[in-house]
Amino acid sequence: MITDAVFRCYDKAEHYFSRSFERPAITFRRSGKNAGTAFLQQNRLNFHPILYKENSEVFIREVVPHEVSHLLVWILFARVQPHGKEWQSVMRGVFDCSPSATHQFDVKRVSRSFSYKCDCDTYALSTRRHNNILKGAQYKCKKCSSLLRAA
Repeated sequence: MITDAVFRCYDKAEHYFSRSFERPAITFRRSGKNAGTAFLQQNRLNFHPILYKENSEVFIREVVPHEVSHLLVWILFARVQPHGKEWQSVMRGVFDCSPSATHQFDVKRVSRSFSYKCDCDTYALSTRRHNNILKGAQYKCKKCSSLLRAA
């Protein structure tokens, strides 16, 4: 269904711009809290399978045009602001969508946190920070300046 939606977006864009566009590769990998990601130089779109499953209608209506717009803007204008006037123009003009940079999906199921403590408090760190600690990074508490350690 997402693939069909992506191709429909490309059909609209080709009609709007009176030119053809190479279709992107489409992947479905978990990507933190990101509903979708456009990999510009690879001409690839990635979509979060769990967020799609839980929000399929809104996903097709908002996330797919959002990410397709990123690829189209890259092809048409090259290096511009990710959610700048060119991207907003494609969102509005081609897809008749509100150009929003963020989604409103519930990400509790897909966002995991890790408990760390210092000398004065306990913190929930993101997966990225947790993985950085596993690789040797150190984080200090802003209040007591002690190093955070696994709780």
